Amino acid sequence: MQCRRLALALMFLLIGLCASISARAEDLLVAVAANFVQPMQQLSADFAQRSGYSIKVSSGSSGNFVKQIENGAPFALLLSADEERPAKLEQEGNAVAGTRYTYAIGRLVLWSRKPGLIANDPAEALTGEDVRHIAIANPDVAPYGGAAMQTLQRLGLWDEIQPKLVRGEDIAQTFQWVDTGNAELGFVALSQVVKIENGSRWLVPTELYQPIRQQAVLLKAGQNNPAAQAFLTYLRSEPARSIITSFGYAVEPQS
Repeated sequence: MQCRRLALALMFLLIGLCASISARAEDLLVAVAANFVQPMQQLSADFAQRSGYSIKVSSGSSGNFVKQIENGAPFALLLSADEERPAKLEQEGNAVAGTRYTYAIGRLVLWSRKPGLIANDPAEALTGEDVRHIAIANPDVAPYGGAAMQTLQRLGLWDEIQPKLVRGEDIAQTFQWVDTGNAELGFVALSQVVKIENGSRWLVPTELYQPIRQQAVLLKAGQNNPAAQAFLTYLRSEPARSIITSFGYAVEPQS
């Protein structure tokens, strides 16, 4: 009798272990551009409640993620801050053809923790003597950094303010420098400050930089993962689009 109970206990233990392994196999490892971390937190929670799948998020610069994916990083999905890098992965065979689409259109903003620092003339703030540091994301790896560089070039200020520039590895580090006051000004994503009431800001006109079309793509490591397919479908849903636009992004019309 005791042996039978022991056998049953072992059987239930094995069933539980198998179920746990199966659940972990269906969990998602998603690479997310740093500007999209806050919306992704809400999206992940809402998706988990609706689907039962959980998401593990890794955030950083889109350029660095591409390098990791090319070197075999096991991400199932990439939510990039641009369209060029997902297209590159698709062309190389590291992403599943036909799965790439624009999930959000980002906006660039010049922001300061100091009220009134950015008044009617952003150029005056950028070149002012009381501004010693201006933070931008690294243009080589971060699309919002590229947009900031384009903006400064079109304003004719790129060369003049070079001594003031400090470069963050991604837009999250760039935001931290401004948020902590280590940089008086910084070009950040609107999504990072849209719900911050204090400070001052200038919403950069979109004609000063190329559109920030943020694309998602299913990666080879996730092509057989049902959770990855489900999340891509969810991103197109009205509940997901509502969360995305609440952070200041635009979304494309549904086809």
